Order: sequence, then structure tokens, then C-alpha cells
Amino acid sequence: MNGNTRQATGSGLFANRWSQLVIGMLCMALVANLQYAWTLFVAPMNARHHWGEASIQLAFSIFILTETWLVPVEGWLVDRFGPRPVVAGGAICAGLAWMLFSHATTLTELYIGSVVAGIGAGGVYGTCVGNALKWFPDKRGLAAGLTAAGFGAGAAVTVIPIANMISSQGYEHTFLFFGILQGVAIFVLALLLNKPVTRATAGIKRKFAVSKVDYTPGQMIKTPVFWLIYVSFVAVAAGGLMATAQIGPIAKDWGLAKLPMTMFGMTLPLLTMTLSIDNICNGFTRPLCGFISDKIGRENTMFAIFIGEGLALLGMMHYGQNPYAFMTFAALIFLFWGEIFSIFPAICADTFGSKYAAANAGTLYTAKGTAALLVPIASVLSGAGGWSLVFIVSAVITIAAGVSAKFVLAPMRARWIESGTSAAASSANASRLSASSGE
Repeated sequence: MNGNTRQATGSGLFANRWSQLVIGMLCMALVANLQYAWTLFVAPMNARHHWGEASIQLAFSIFILTETWLVPVEGWLVDRFGPRPVVAGGAICAGLAWMLFSHATTLTELYIGSVVAGIGAGGVYGTCVGNALKWFPDKRGLAAGLTAAGFGAGAAVTVIPIANMISSQGYEHTFLFFGILQGVAIFVLALLLNKPVTRATAGIKRKFAVSKVDYTPGQMIKTPVFWLIYVSFVAVAAGGLMATAQIGPIAKDWGLAKLPMTMFGMTLPLLTMTLSIDNICNGFTRPLCGFISDKIGRENTMFAIFIGEGLALLGMMHYGQNPYAFMTFAALIFLFWGEIFSIFPAICADTFGSKYAAANAGTLYTAKGTAALLVPIASVLSGAGGWSLVFIVSAVITIAAGVSAKFVLAPMRARWIESGTSAAASSANASRLSASSGE
């Protein structure tokens, strides 16, 4: 075996694993606006309907919860039926959600649209990441990172057109136009996706321990090592989600949001410029850190990056009211945060096997939904102690997760994989002996 997964169905350009990876990345890029462009719509919606920013941001939390907590079900569907029908269904929901947003005149309608958007985004995200883990058992970090990069960087291409369209034609028209565009494009791409054939990984050379046993989601959630990984995911995701959802209000409170900034020959409001740069960093870090984790190990990468995230949050707290420092530390926050969406799916497949990778990674991905519950808490903390308290709390839990990854998770996971391998070997030997005695 040379690491290349055999084609599942069909032949030609779209049947090899690298083509499948690119298709997954494009699907992710097209669905990314459901999360990363959200902050651009909050102020216009509030100006039109006077619902209050807290009530509007509740829709964001509903979206994240729905997106993440249904991914295990969508992952199970992928493992059973393949990626094509799940992504096609996600495309329909993604387009329909923004069409609902464009016509929403009550908070109830807004929240219903958020549920539909969450179903759509989860169907696309969970499927494409899980499919990449299966196609690339030899390069899980890189494959998951490139796939997740589409979700991180995809919005960078459209954030400026979306912001301009909101200003010129209103947020309702923007929701409708981009909803139809994204939904149709993802649906077409879904028809090109293939399910890979699970292949043996014995010939793949690795520098760190990988499970040779395939665990179902039910078996996985009964293990302490899974819950340590889960808590680490929640801790680091919380800080990044706070920045994603609250960076607009933070810039507004600090009087920076509309400040004109010139870069690369373009002059844009600081918030628009910052979001564009942040999304590029958020996308770039995913394949980079995934690739690094393939080389030096998941926990070593987590240790360095999570501590960097904590320091970036503290830097924003101390220096962020300077416009250039705000843009710099916001970019660093996204740079250090985005890699969790490549490393955690990879470490999940490394620990619990490839066969149920989509459902297992989807189960772990619910940690993002749990972290989303902390987004409204950020507003409470800011009211009690200003944004400084939010940054301090986020930094502390993120740095703690980095230290825990190196000194607690790494040895625990190594012991778990070793015990599972030994048990599998003993079971195989017993089966051979039983077969021999029966001859």
C-alpha cells in the first residue's frame, strides 16, 4: 500500500482522492458565510426591527448548537449512505435558511431560520471533514485542515461583497441573493462527491501512536480519553467563538468599527478589513497546523498553538484599542484558534479508527456547540467587568487546555491506544486458536 485510497465508484477526474478533497473544500467555502458573515447582519437587522443585539445574537447561538449537535446524526448517515445525499440536503437547507432570514419579520422566524441554517451547515461540514479523514488515513491532519480551511477562508472572498451589498441594497436582498447562490452551487458540487473504500493502513509509516481498532460512537463516548479531548475542544473553541460573534460589538464599543484603514491599496472600514484578514488567517492555519501535527504529533502542536491563542487574547485586551494592534491581535486570535478544526478531527480518527470516522468526528464536533453556550456569557462578563474580563477568562482556559494536552492527554491517549491494540491482538490470536482447534 502506498497511501492512496482506492476509488469508490466511477472513474476519471472527480474519482481520485485529491479531486474529492478539492470538492469538499469548495463546499465548505460556500457554506462558511452562514457563520462568518453573520456579524455583518446584526447591526442592520437591529436598526430595522429594534429586536436588540442580544436577541439577535441568540439566533447565532441557535445556529451553532443546531449545526454541531446534529452532526453525529449526519455523520452516521454519511457512514451508511455516503456523502452525496447528505451534502445535497445540506445545500438545500443552507440556501433556504438565508431566504428565510431575508423575509423574517419576527424573532421567531429568525430563530426558525437559524435551525434550518444549522442543519445545512452541519450536513456540509460534518460530511466533508469525515470524508477527508477516510480518503486520507495517511495524512489526516493535512486533509482535515485543508477541508476545514475552506470553511475558515471561504468567507474571506465574499465578506467585502456582502458588506457592500448590505450597504447599497439592504441586508434582506443580500440574504436572498447569496442564499440562492450558495445553495445552488453546493448542490451541484454534492453530485460529484464519492464515498471512499475503507483500506488497510498497516503500510503507512507514522511517528506517533494510531489506533488499529475501529470504535463506534457508542463505544467512544464511554472512554475517559474521549471526554478529555472533548473538554479541551470546548475550552479552546469558546475563545474563538467569542471573537467570531463579538468582534463587531467589541470594535464598536472601542470606537474602531468605522475607522478607515488602508492596506494593499484598498481603504475599508476597520471592521470589514479585520474580518477579511481574520478569515484568511483562520483558513490558512488549518492545513498548516494539520500538516505540522502529522509530523510532530497532535498534542505537541496543541501545546504550542493553544498557549499562543491565550497570549493573543491577552494581547488584544492590553493593546487592542489601537487600530493597528486590534487588527494584528484579531488576526492572531483567528490564526491560533482555527487549527482546532483540523487537529481535533485528526486526533479523533487516530484514537478511535477510520471506519466510523464521520460519526465519531461529528460526535466530537458537538463540543463547538457546547462552547457556543459561552457566547452569551461573554456579554454578561463584559457587562460585569468589561471586555477585559472576557479576554482573561478565555485566555486562562485556553492556556490550561494547551498544558493539559501535553502533560495529561498525550500519556493517557498513548496508554489507551496500546491497551486497545493489545486487546485486539489477543482477540485475533484467540480466534486463530479456536479455528485451528476446530479443523
